[in-house]
Order: sequence, then C-alpha cells, then structure tokens
Amino acid sequence: MTLFLREYARTSREVGAIAPSGPRLGRALTRYVIPSPGSARTVLEVGPGTGAVTRHIAGSLGRLDTLDLVEANPRFVDLLQGAYGGDPRLRFRTGLVQDHDLGTYDTIVCGLPFANFDAPTTADIFDRLLGALKPGGTLSFFGYVGGARMRRTFTGRAAREHVLDGQNTLRRILDRHTFRTELVLGNLPPARVHHLAPVSAPVQAA
Repeated sequence: MTLFLREYARTSREVGAIAPSGPRLGRALTRYVIPSPGSARTVLEVGPGTGAVTRHIAGSLGRLDTLDLVEANPRFVDLLQGAYGGDPRLRFRTGLVQDHDLGTYDTIVCGLPFANFDAPTTADIFDRLLGALKPGGTLSFFGYVGGARMRRTFTGRAAREHVLDGQNTLRRILDRHTFRTELVLGNLPPARVHHLAPVSAPVQAA
C-alpha cells in the first residue's frame, strides 16, 4: 500500500487510484477468466499495478495457461516479478500497452485509468485490446463511480476539454461493445466494471 500511495503521488495520471483494487472488484474484473478444460487459455492483464487483481487471475490459471502482464511503472514491475517471477505461466512486459506487439487472448483484464486519458489515447488502447481478442473473447475494465465528474470539476478549462473528449469517446466504445456492467459498492471507492466484446469495425476517436 505504501508503494502504491507513493507512486500515485508521483505519477497520478498513470496510476489513477489511491488504493489497490479490493477483493470484490478483483472478482468482478476476473469473472470471465473461465477455465477451459483440455485447452490452454491466454490471458492479458494491462495495468496490474501492485498485483491486487493479478492474484485473482493467477489463482484461476491452469497448468498450461499463460498470463501476460503489461505495466508502465517499472517499480510495480519489480514488485510483480518479486511476487510471481517464479511462475513460468506469467510473462512480464514493462511500458505502455501501445508500445507492445500483443498476441491474441481469450480474456483481457484492464486496470488503466481511462478517466485520465484524451480521446485519441482512449480509442487507440481500446482498438488494440479489442483487436487482440480471440473469437468469443472478453475485455473487462473498470471506472470509479463519480471519478470522471470529479476530474472535470477539479481541472482547468483546457484539461477539462481533453477529459470531456476522452469521456465521450469512452461512452461510444461502451455503447458499442458492452454486454454486461456490474456495480461494485464494496470497493474503495465504489466502481463499475464493464465487460466488452469486439465487433467487426474498430472504434475511432472523433
């Protein structure tokens, strides 16, 4: 928790939260990390932070399954490698997800703070993640209840316009791809988990 708070204070745009995800949020985010008897699953977690959700994913992996972790904060990567480096099913990548060539995945779990991103960044990330899903695959991510409104309230005019553009782009993505949304009240702060599936055409920022 101390590392998480320190990194939030230092790089709040990338971290985007003041505390790791709680157990209820972790369970909701990993709802579609579903065992597939007889076949190996490929899972991607983007923005795992200190590993609060990683624990839920790793606990559901089979012997032949793999989990790719993409984390921009090198301090968090060091922490994750210390906790899971001995597990051959996990592969660690440092940097932005936009800078990596992704494989194809049955399930993607994303912890990025989209309320902080502008429209082109939001559209680019979702295009990449949805495009990396196998047929029938799912993408799950979350946003804090009231988080976008607070960011609009406490930013200057120029930054507010970027936030609004990003939120409008995110809303269009949700309208097109969401098949289920869950409200997780037992988290600090409360959160909404969105479960998405791809459609034929990619989403572009306006």
